[in-house]
This record gives sequence, C-alpha cells and structure tokens, in this order.
Amino acid sequence: MGIIKAIGTAIGGSLADQWLEVIEAGEMGDQTVFTNGVKIRKGSNTKGTADTVSNGSVIHVYPNQFMMLLDGGKVVDYTAEEGYYTVNNSSLPSLFNGQFGDTLKESYQRVKYGGSTPTVQKVFFINLQEIKGIKFGTRNPINYFDLFYNAELFLRAHGTYSIKVTDPLKFYAEAIPKNRTKVDIQSINEQYLSEFLEALQSSINQMSADGIRISYVASKGRELGRYMSNVLDEDWKQMRGMEIQSVGIASISYDEESQKLINMRNQGAMLSDPSVREGYVQGAIARGMEAAGSNANGAMAGFMGMGVGMNTAGGYMAGASNMNFQQMQMNQGQPQGGMGYGQQPGAQEQASVPAGAWTCSCGSVNTGKFCSECGSPKPVQGPWTCSCGSVNTGKFCSECGKPRQ
Repeated sequence: MGIIKAIGTAIGGSLADQWLEVIEAGEMGDQTVFTNGVKIRKGSNTKGTADTVSNGSVIHVYPNQFMMLLDGGKVVDYTAEEGYYTVNNSSLPSLFNGQFGDTLKESYQRVKYGGSTPTVQKVFFINLQEIKGIKFGTRNPINYFDLFYNAELFLRAHGTYSIKVTDPLKFYAEAIPKNRTKVDIQSINEQYLSEFLEALQSSINQMSADGIRISYVASKGRELGRYMSNVLDEDWKQMRGMEIQSVGIASISYDEESQKLINMRNQGAMLSDPSVREGYVQGAIARGMEAAGSNANGAMAGFMGMGVGMNTAGGYMAGASNMNFQQMQMNQGQPQGGMGYGQQPGAQEQASVPAGAWTCSCGSVNTGKFCSECGSPKPVQGPWTCSCGSVNTGKFCSECGKPRQ
C-alpha cells in the first residue's frame, strides 16, 4: 500500500461523481501539532467503512503539513510535499520527503514496524509550522552573578517560546500519545516545559558568565534562543525530532534583596557624578526653605530654626558644594573655581589673597616686610597720588597729611 502523486487532470469535477474518499487534515490551529485526516464525502457515498482508506482515494496535503499513511498502525508511506495524492494498494511506498530530503529514511525504518492491528488504515497530519506562544515562567528565582554590580542577584523570567518539528516521523513515534486523533502542544508540554526551564537556567547562567548585565537580559531574546539551542536542541532533536526556534522574554523581575542591591548601586553611581551631587545639595537647601516657610509656628520661627541649623551644617554644605564645582571643572578641563553654596562671584579668589599681601620674585605670597621663603625685603613701592591731587613717595601726603592708601 502506498501513495502516488495524482495527475492534475484527474483531480477535477469528475471526482465528485465517484464513490471515493477525499481526505484532508482535520482542524489544525496554531497550537496543534498533530491531527487525523477527515473524509470529505463526495456524491452520495455515505456508507464507507470507518478506519479504512479505499483504494483510489485522494489525499490533499497543504503547505507546512506532513502526511502519514498508516496500515495496521505502521507507517507505510508519507509525504512532506504539498499536492494531491492517490492511494494505491498495489504500489510500493513512494516516500515523498519534500524539504527533509534523506533525513527521514532512518526514522521511517524505525517506526514502520510499530503497528499491531492489520486491518486499520488511517491518515494523520503533523504541523510543520513554527508552534508559537508556548508560555513559560520560572517557579523559583534564578541566580545571576552580575559583574557590573559585583553581586549575586536573583531574577524571575516570564515569556513565551516556540518550537518546530524537524523530524516528523520521530516526533510522531516519541512525542504523540497513542490512540489520540488530535494533539495540541499544551496537552503534552508538562515534561518539555520542565526541561525547557532547566535549560533556561543553564542558558541564563551562561549569559552571566559571558558578562552580560542583568538589566540587559530582557532584551537578549535572540541571544538567549541561541544559548537554549546549544543546551537543549541536540537532545530534543535526537529524542523527539523537534527544536527550539525562538525565546521571547516578556518580563524580568528581581527578588526583594536583589532589588535593594541594584537600587543602592544605581544611587551610588548617580552620586559619583558631581553635577548630580550638587543638584542634591541645592535641592536639600530648597526643601529646607520650603519646610521653614510652612512651619506651623510661623515662617519667622521656621527660618530662625533653619538659620541655627545652617550655622551648624553650613560649613559642610559649602565645602561639599565647592568640592562638587571643582570636580565638575576638572572633568571639563577648566581652571578650578566657581560659585558654590554661600559664595559670591570672585569670593574664593578674594579670600585666598589677604589684604596688604605682596608677591616675592620667588613666587611666595607674604604679608611682612621680608619674604618667608627667600628672605628678600619687600620691594619699595613707587610714587602715589593722594586724593587731594598731590604726588608723594612717603607714607603720608606732604600736602594734606593723609596716609598712603
């Protein structure tokens, strides 16, 4: 018993007038992996024998379908090529492999002798499309050592993955429960999901070893799919004739302790930026003034209290602000200086040079009559003009007696 490819002219309106079966795949949704063939009655033949495929019956095979013809429970012929096929009880198996080439020959030799009842003939179809939208979720947090945070973190992952049947005969023999006429992926997925989650943990651990930051895992669906292929595909191909096609992570969440560590590290990273620190300082001052203005005992009492606090903390705030500005200017490659908390423009430069100071030729700044570094005397100053208009060289004006300014 086998199938032969039907000639196009034989499949026409005249077929409806013959008492033969036309067989097509039953309902095949996007989650269906296996279904039986159903007879489409033609003409007035309504008394055909159940579980029998009449000689001369026509089978329709559509794209992405794999058809198997069974006799007595054993596979006697199959095809992965779309088209019309006629059942011929006198022919040998034709074995139309289609896209699979010679890869199905070994599987065919394994499953063709697996039957028991010699009087039952059936047609079954396997879905060769990518089976998408298989949901998964980690039951327990997965450990993930993140080099960026330098910490052992724990995450949960939820999403979907897809599979594709790569060896339909092996898939039929190993994955499809016996005596079933239709199988959806969810009805056989419990074992596969457990294996998938185990492989997912191994793959995520490998991403950790490769130095990928934990926050990037959710956007690494393709890379994760490749990791999963390395971990799981070889086993699934050999055992069941299917493989992982893609993995889509919908959400990544962290356990409470991991979230605290991440937040603490992120805050530290932000505060290492002097501009962020300065914004925090100025914000703290603004919040203090706002709180003082809304003091229940009156704004004046609030500002008095704030003044007392500022006397205590003002030095620290001013120092912190100055340090922030100096670091910002160093980062920008500019001379140090600027305005910090409690400073006016130029106040830092004015405070750094005492009144009456003079600079020696050696570069030392002094306030006495002699240089504290080299001992040179303070240079004699030149003539000066008094406010009365008189030009003098001494310490007092010779006209009005005013001291030299």
